[in-house]
Order: sequence, then C-alpha cells, then structure tokens
Amino acid sequence: MQIDVIPNIGEARTDEFLHKTVIVIDVFRATSTMIAALGNGCTSVVPVETVLQAKDMQKPGDLLGGERFCKKIPGFDLGNSPVEYSPSAVQGKRVILTTTNGTRGIQKAVRGEKVLAGALINGSACAKAAIDFKRDVIILCAGTQDVFSLEDGLCAGLITSEIAGLIGSKQITVNDFGLAMWNCYLHAKDNMLDVLQACANGKRLCKLGFQEDLAYCAKVNILPHVPVLDREQMVLLPF
Repeated sequence: MQIDVIPNIGEARTDEFLHKTVIVIDVFRATSTMIAALGNGCTSVVPVETVLQAKDMQKPGDLLGGERFCKKIPGFDLGNSPVEYSPSAVQGKRVILTTTNGTRGIQKAVRGEKVLAGALINGSACAKAAIDFKRDVIILCAGTQDVFSLEDGLCAGLITSEIAGLIGSKQITVNDFGLAMWNCYLHAKDNMLDVLQACANGKRLCKLGFQEDLAYCAKVNILPHVPVLDREQMVLLPF
C-alpha cells in the first residue's frame, strides 16, 4: 500500500486522487465536528465551501453549521465546535456545514474513489477502513489558509502508524512528508494535549475560549465512527 501525505489543500492536485482512498483531516475542527455530529445521530453532514451555498441548500428541518475565523457564522444554528453537536442538538437532523478549510478539503478530494473524514478521535477506525478498501491512500491535511498545521500532520502520522500496525510496516510505502509526520506523531503521542496547546492553532483556539474543543480534539482513538462521502454528503460508514 502506498500512503502519501499532502501538507495542505493548496498542494493537492485532484488527478492524484483517482482510484485512491482519500482521508481528509482538519483536526481543529471540521472533521472532528463531522465525526461527533454523525456519531451523535445526525443523519448526514453536507460540506459546502461558502455561506451562500449553505443557505441555498438548506431545507426545512436542516441545521446550518459553520465558522469563519473560528467564530460561528451569524444566523447559523451551530458553529464548528464538536461539543455543540450533541445528541439533543443533531439527532435525526441533516447539517449543512461550511468551514474555512475542512469542508474545502472534502470538496477538493471528491475525485477519490472513497473520501473519508479523519481526525485524532477516529484515527484507528480510519486506518481500518482504508485497509478494507484495498486502495492506495492519500491523507490530505487541510491546514490553515493553505499553510501546514501541526495538528493535521500529527493525525496523518497517527493514521499511518495505525495502518502499519495492522498490516505491517513492510507492506506500506510512505512519502517523505508522511514519514516525517509518522515520526513526529510517535514523538508526541504520549503528550498530545500539551503539544497541541503549544501549536499555532491550539494557541488561537485557547485565546478565543475554545479550550474544551481543543481538549476534545486532542483525544486519540476514542470513536469508531468514520464519515464517508456519499454523493454530496458525509454519512457514517457501517462498522
């Protein structure tokens, strides 16, 4: 299995995704939010790039969720905080979600044979799904405004490590950036929360009062849920 890790959306080329499993990562916070929402009974999450698209797609009963510059969009039902997407808030609802980077990453990856949403909270489950699909894997780190973000790279390293642990390291080939993130994850895994609190996006979330989000997103392998793109919406992969 070939595993290629791409540092940010701007470096992704859509033709690279053909016939491959693509795992899109935006740890802070879009993919973590998708995983939490679907795990708590949301029927589907529709990722869109713009606020106008979200409003145009909304049907009666749908919830609008999203952020710009880390803050909830005015007039929307929910922001981009995974802890907001509780069972009482999202059970039985469809969510139209737009975020600065993560939903753009999903849109960029649509030519993949399978498109999954990954985060630290479901890294092991993502690795198992990728193995089951029996395709080469691209891990797309969303980054921040087309700049690499450490939290996404650490998650890519987690997923790579999990795949290697399941099928054996001799059965995978990893690009140089992926190898770097794998080793970075191994170095940070026993101190994940402290590392994420020290990175640029972690500092920004804390400054804006989202310490609870950061603590939640820093948890590793706590959920079995894997969102997969089904036409225009993310739904739960059966497990």
